[in-house]
Amino acid sequence: MDFILPGSIGYLVIKALHIIAVIFWMAGMLYLPRLFVYHHQAQTAGELEGALLIQERNLLKIILNPALIAVWILAIIMIVANPGLFSQGWFHFKLLLVVLMSGIHGFYAANAKKFAKGERPRSEKFWRIMNEGPAILVILIVLLAVVKPF
Repeated sequence: MDFILPGSIGYLVIKALHIIAVIFWMAGMLYLPRLFVYHHQAQTAGELEGALLIQERNLLKIILNPALIAVWILAIIMIVANPGLFSQGWFHFKLLLVVLMSGIHGFYAANAKKFAKGERPRSEKFWRIMNEGPAILVILIVLLAVVKPF
């Protein structure tokens, strides 16, 4: 597995693919709660609600879920190739934040299913606030990964 040793071209390609997957994941994580806000504003059983249901489902199945899977698979490959990451304090905190982000993803997916059943979980205000969570987390995650403060 020399082709994925830290610093090798293979490792750097894996790292680049990981970053690309994170970008796609975050795009979806920032957009889905906005769709939930619009969903709350839409007339029940109306044309807009139908369109939003399709967008929510497609966003999860085509972008969010595959990106999440890619993020984790590529991260695991990098950790296996560079187990020294576990000896760095910043990495533990970053990993905790990524697990939290993954939990938010699951929460979003569960609520998308509720919307699909005709429910309107939580409030419009709640989804506006939830829209900020992934943004704050990704800022902290990137700062930890780049600055490596501890």
